[in-house]
Amino acid sequence: MLDFLKERYKMSNTLKGILLLLISAFGFSMMAAFIKLSGNLPSIQKTFFRNFISAIIAFIFVIYNRERLFGKKENQIHLILRSSFGTLGIIAYFYAIDQLVLSDADMLNKLSPFLLIVFSSLFLKEKARPFQIITIIIAFLGSLFIIKPSFSVETTAYLIGLMSSVFSAIAYTFLRILGEKEKYYTIVFYFSFFSIIILTPFLIIFYKPMTLKQLTFLLLAGVFATLGQFGITLAYKFAPAKNISIFFYSTVLYSTIISIVLFKEIPGIFSFIGYVIILSSFIYMFMRGRNEFKVN
Repeated sequence: MLDFLKERYKMSNTLKGILLLLISAFGFSMMAAFIKLSGNLPSIQKTFFRNFISAIIAFIFVIYNRERLFGKKENQIHLILRSSFGTLGIIAYFYAIDQLVLSDADMLNKLSPFLLIVFSSLFLKEKARPFQIITIIIAFLGSLFIIKPSFSVETTAYLIGLMSSVFSAIAYTFLRILGEKEKYYTIVFYFSFFSIIILTPFLIIFYKPMTLKQLTFLLLAGVFATLGQFGITLAYKFAPAKNISIFFYSTVLYSTIISIVLFKEIPGIFSFIGYVIILSSFIYMFMRGRNEFKVN
């Protein structure tokens, strides 16, 4: 009877991957919420404390598994490039979070999977399919509904939010190049430690005194960011990205709920239209890719 129950309720690897991806999305959404709650602090300062916590947790994983802290010699260039663009992406994303409705900033950042196709084509010589190119164009048209281009300070914040997805996509491209060459916790530690070292001089120059509440919010942002980082890494170990990646867009749902409930920010009708266009584009590309893979 016990064996029957174990078999009956045994979770498939795909379901494990989906649940981990949903947990990861929740982690990143909570990270964004705590970053916004921390108030009017420099984005560099927020990035520093976010990555400081990630570095500590990743350090424990590296030491426990007796791996290299800074990776192999032949991978240094790619590790540095991944860390550099990843740091720029986080700074831009945090700035957008402070200036925009949370769900708008999150959706602009989620354009990175589309841009990853472009950069993979440029750097990895992976030829983009015609339907992917069309989908990318449609997704960017959707982003215009969110940005609502005009010559204003607010538009600058939207453009910086868009740049966060560009930097993130480049970082993910170098992450793909690293592939199985480095352990995921080594990559996370390298990225976090690198950003701390690079940002320290700027932190000293632009540091703004914090209250205990602000510091607590930043530390919690680091904890949830680490949850999101490890969650997404483990998710793709249980199931291929092509089968489950669509569930990572649940961050948009989480962020919209947080925007309304916690910050009393209701996205405009044009933003919602943009969300629908971008999400529809990703769903189409996801389903088309899966169908072609099955046929092949």
